[in-house]
Amino acid sequence: MRGLLCALVMAGLVIPVPQAAAEPPDKAAFEVMTPASAVASRTDRRPTAGGVFDPVARKTFISWSGKAADTYVQAYDHRTGAWTAPKKIADGESDPHNYPTMLLAGDGHLLIFRGMHNTRTVISRAPLAHSLDGTWTDTEVPEGDSASYPMPVKTVDSTLFLFYRETTGELDPKTNTDFRPMKYIVSRDHGKTWKNSVQLTGKQWAFGSLGRADHMDEIYVGQLRYLPSSGRIQFVYTLAGGGPEQHKHDVYHRNVYFLSFDVRTLRFHSASGRDLGTQVDDIEQERYLKVADTPLELPGGLKSPDYILQTGTRRDGKPFVTWFQFDAAGSPRDFAGAWNGRNWEVREVASGLRLREIEQVDSGTWRVYGTRDGKPGIETFLLGNGRVWKPETLITTAKPVQRVEVIAGFRDPARILATGASSARDVSVADGDIYVAGAPRK
Repeated sequence: MRGLLCALVMAGLVIPVPQAAAEPPDKAAFEVMTPASAVASRTDRRPTAGGVFDPVARKTFISWSGKAADTYVQAYDHRTGAWTAPKKIADGESDPHNYPTMLLAGDGHLLIFRGMHNTRTVISRAPLAHSLDGTWTDTEVPEGDSASYPMPVKTVDSTLFLFYRETTGELDPKTNTDFRPMKYIVSRDHGKTWKNSVQLTGKQWAFGSLGRADHMDEIYVGQLRYLPSSGRIQFVYTLAGGGPEQHKHDVYHRNVYFLSFDVRTLRFHSASGRDLGTQVDDIEQERYLKVADTPLELPGGLKSPDYILQTGTRRDGKPFVTWFQFDAAGSPRDFAGAWNGRNWEVREVASGLRLREIEQVDSGTWRVYGTRDGKPGIETFLLGNGRVWKPETLITTAKPVQRVEVIAGFRDPARILATGASSARDVSVADGDIYVAGAPRK
């Protein structure tokens, strides 16, 4: 690992950080609630759209995966400080990829999105505005066929975008199994009707690659982030595929990339602002989007980026990304890459942490939420301007945590949703806790 880091330093891809004495953590206060105990199964959900605060109802709504990956929702009433009991919304078909993501549509109805792992997009709609009550309706969206990993966004004019990865081989058996690009669907009537990116742009995919020599033609988006001020959605992602010798799904991982999308023009851009049009291909990806060049590795191997990555903005509006990789001993190594206007400056900022989520504190400071394998609690750190890393505090949980998501438009004490780790990979086992944490209720 040390030799590889030295090579990256010499190549200008990693900037060494002087080792200084650790600063004592600040006393950031977090109150932890446990809306449900011993109910969560293993989930592959990305850090996006796990919950939302509704200012009309004065309630926070959350979603999570229970036994058999079934979808459950709960509500927290900010007036009374009480949680509703878990309510089952839909079946998960015993697949941890079929996780729910949640938005509050412009008409006040809650929507739950599920990409049913390589098969279809399903949207569950609440019958009453600003409420979980009643019998929800399920709708399959043919415009989002063969979808996995749903990432929904509501823009300032209430347009809905749902980004997903298409398993193209399910639609065309002649397609190699490691060709899995990103697409999206759009609704301008609060989720009632949809059009997909092919219909809107005439392009085969939104971003991805086809025909790489290393067969790394699968996209794994770690996180997206909508910036209302600019009308852009930021993406950070890594590649997967079979490797040079074979066409197989998700055998190897490599590299970290950054991309942004204009919700008004449907055009993509690099960190430098280069207009890449309505479809991004591999030549553009390699030339303009690469944050870090990592070796071709098995997932979890030396220098292999994880599936979960994060993206945010610096004080001047330029982007940064965070992610973790593994060293030869299998321990996570934590990185931050900041765009300086010309190139990406990558720093190793910590070790031993699985970086789960980030939250903007002020214009230049972000809170990073991380966990350590097998240990209860969530550690928080402050990342200044995408560069300066500072320990902050520990959020205490009874058991280990597998996922953390900042709740959209959060109102304390319901700031983050943390899904407790299940004791088994099999989703028939559901014994993880559901935690919600934030500043104490006044």
